[in-house]
Amino acid sequence: MTSWRPSKTIRVIAIGLAWKEGRLLASEVTSHAGSVIGVRPIGGAIEFGETRERALVREFMEELGAEVTVTGPWHAIENIFDYEGSQGHEIVFAADIAFADTSFYEREDIVYRIENGANIRAVWVDPGELKRRGIALYPTGLARVIGWK
Repeated sequence: MTSWRPSKTIRVIAIGLAWKEGRLLASEVTSHAGSVIGVRPIGGAIEFGETRERALVREFMEELGAEVTVTGPWHAIENIFDYEGSQGHEIVFAADIAFADTSFYEREDIVYRIENGANIRAVWVDPGELKRRGIALYPTGLARVIGWK
C-alpha cells in the first residue's frame, strides 16, 4: 500500500454530517506512522457532471453500503492544508445527513475499506473529547461552521 499524498490540483469534495446526541460521525485520520492525528466526516470527490448531493449519496453507498439523505443546508469551506510535508487544496461542501438504516446510529464505530485497500474507522466524536485528546477536526474551518469553535 502506498502512502497517501494530497492531489496537486484543487479537489472538490462533499462530506456528510451525521449526528447522534450532539456527536458527529467522523473517520480517523492517521499519520504515516499510524497515530490518529485528526478526524474527518465521511465523503469524497465530486465527479465531473455530478451534483454535490449525488456525490455525497454515492460516497456513503460506496464506503458504508448506506443509503443517506441530505437533511440540512450546504456549507462551503476552502481548505488549504499540509499533510506530512505535502500541500493540499480542497473546496468542501458539507451538509447534515440522515441514515435510512437507523442501526448505524447504534454502532459505536464503523470500520470500512476505501479504494486503496486501507481500512478506515469512523467514530462518533464530541468537541470536548477531541480537544482533550489534542485531535483536530478536518477540514480546517469545519469546527467554526458547525459551532464547535
